[in-house]
This record gives sequence, C-alpha cells and structure tokens, in this order.
Amino acid sequence: MTEIRQFDDAINDRLETFEQRYQMLKAANRYFYLQPVVGKVNNRVTMVDGSELIMLASYSYLGLMGHKGIEAAAKQAIDEYGTGAGGVRLLTGTTDLHERLEDRIARYSKREDAAVYSSGFLTNIAIITALLTPKDMVIMDKLDHASIVDGCMLSGARWRTFRHNDMDHLESILRRAKGKYESTMVVVDSVYSMDGDMCDLPALRRICDEYGARLMVDEAHSVGALGATGRGIEEHFDMEGSIDIKMGTLSKAIPSVGGYVAGDRKLVNFLKHNSRPFIFSAGLPPAQCAAAIAAFDVIENEPERVQRLQAVQGDYARGLMNLGFNTMETSTAIVPVHIGDEMKTLDLTARLFELGIFVCPIVHPAVPKGTERLRTCLMATHTEEDLAKIFETFEKAGKELGII
Repeated sequence: MTEIRQFDDAINDRLETFEQRYQMLKAANRYFYLQPVVGKVNNRVTMVDGSELIMLASYSYLGLMGHKGIEAAAKQAIDEYGTGAGGVRLLTGTTDLHERLEDRIARYSKREDAAVYSSGFLTNIAIITALLTPKDMVIMDKLDHASIVDGCMLSGARWRTFRHNDMDHLESILRRAKGKYESTMVVVDSVYSMDGDMCDLPALRRICDEYGARLMVDEAHSVGALGATGRGIEEHFDMEGSIDIKMGTLSKAIPSVGGYVAGDRKLVNFLKHNSRPFIFSAGLPPAQCAAAIAAFDVIENEPERVQRLQAVQGDYARGLMNLGFNTMETSTAIVPVHIGDEMKTLDLTARLFELGIFVCPIVHPAVPKGTERLRTCLMATHTEEDLAKIFETFEKAGKELGII
C-alpha cells in the first residue's frame, strides 16, 4: 500500500477525535448510519444479512421505488441514450429528455419554466448564489436545510435568520432592512425535515408583500406529500401562485435524483446561464430524467397514492401519541419521535432494529442537545399490518427502556 502523507496536527486531532467516537459507538452497537441494504427500498427492506425490516426512515413517500412503469421508462432511456449525459448542460450535456423533464416540472408546478440540477443541495446553492449579491439581503428560517444556509453564506449577501416559524421576528428583520438593500429575499422550507412541521405560507406571503421581499420555498418534502393531489405547500393552503421561486427535488417522492427550480421564464433562463452548478456540473443521466418524467405522470394518474400517504400519516401519528410518545404535533409524512436524551435515543434505535424496524436516530449536532429524537417517515405503501407491527414494537421497546 502506498504510504500516505500525514496531515498537520490540527487536522489530525480532529480526525482522531471523530475516529474515537465512531469506534466507541460501533463497539457499543450504537452506530446506525450508512446501513447497507439489498434490493429496492419500499415499506419493507432487506439488510445484507438477509433480515427483513419495516422501513420507517425513507423519503420515498409515495412508495414509487420499483414501480413498473417508471422502471420501464428508465430502461428504455438507457437503450436509447446510454448511461450518461456526456457533459455539462450548457455545452454538450442537454438531451431532449432534459427539456421534456423541465417542461413536465413546469406544468406540474404551474409555472412558466423549470431548470434541473444534479442534486437538490446544488439547486439551492445555485439559485441563491446566482441571484444575490453583497448589495442584497437574504433571510432564512433558523431550521432551514443546510443547503440553504450554505447558499446564503456563499452568495456574499447580508444574511439573517429568524426564529423558527416566528413571523413577528421575521417581520422585525424586514422592517429594519427596508430600503437598505437592492433586493431582499426570504427563503424557507415547506416542510422541515427534523421537526416535520410546515412553514406558515399565508403569513409569509403577507409579510413579503408588505415589505417588498421575494419568497423562495424549498419543496423537497412537500411535493408528492402535501395537497389533495400532491402538488405541495401551495395546494395545501389553496394559495396557487403565491411562491416566487419554487425549488424541489427528484429524489424523495420522485424516485430519481436531482433538483429543480420552477418559476418565471426569465428567471429560469437567467439561472441556466448564470448559476455555477448548472454551468459546471454534468447533466442528469438520461435514465434519471425518464424516471422522473414517468413519476410525475404516476402522481397525476394515481392520486390514491397521495390520499393513502396522508391517511397512513394520520393513523401512525395518532397511534404513537396514544402509546405515550411525543410526535411534536407533526401533520406531515415526517413524524419525529422526541426522546430528549442521546443514549436513550440510541438505545431505542438499537432495540427497534432488533425487533424489525428500520429507524434513524437524530442527535446533536443535527439537533440541539436535549431534543434528540427518532425521525420516522411514512410511505403510501405502509400497510395496516405494518402499522400494527410498528405500534407493537414501539410499545415493547418504549416500556423496556422506560420511555413510555
């Protein structure tokens, strides 16, 4: 093996500190990340040892992994286009599939146009860094996704955070900023991935209108999951057209990969020619474009999936609350199970795995100390049998550990 040069002492110390904690958790059977699975992820998942677990942590909200029509579209795209785009979108990496996908997203989002990026993370960075300059201000919810935070910091704009869903605090920031910047933008998540709650879209629109701010919403966890037909936060609140810049992902309810922005044609055209992640990242593989197009068709043609997801979410959250667990009053497909102690959270995770439930523990620094939790996610494909097993298992593990 080639001898590797050593890092300096400061970096070495950081690596060693992490390595010690990592090995300690592994040795204690308290490390639950990077868990490899075999085959397709749906309401049930197979681990490498052959055991089958109920999946309670996947973002595939509509259970579209393995959908025959979507898979057929992806396979046909490989036969016709190959396995890669062959370049960046602006130069050689655009196919008619990319354009068809962007048109499909625009129609689904009820916007003039859309642009697709290689990941949701890059999409947020692309939008914010391309649109804002040091002469502007961007304001984000304290619990916004890391990609929004990174985009705001990289943009060079003056940035501020407001307390989570605190509209009075947001308004006070906008009031003080009025007239001081060339442009002001407020960026929020539609559904917050750690708490499972929603943004207050009606209040956000009112406040942004009052102070002349643009509103950007990350719909990663609402497209396919909120609204009567899964069109997201605008449909949920019956506020079509209220978001200035809609961002979404193709890797959650849509079983593909990538991210997108939907909005005014001039906005999208500007981003395609000025956002660095679009200019300098390879285009999505054709198969992923075809899969995403087919998935939007499925959502529209099979609305019962959205209805089933919302019914399952309600039954699940009520069931856990009836057992004595704190679900933080969520009303979305993300249902946190608040524990409030790191070791108890890890112990509960370990016991649930042993009893056949795949869950994800969320501990500091992902959340503040004292708010440790499990983050559980529902799917339209969860069955009544699944829910019965989940409740039985949570009750058994919760009582054994003194949590309920």
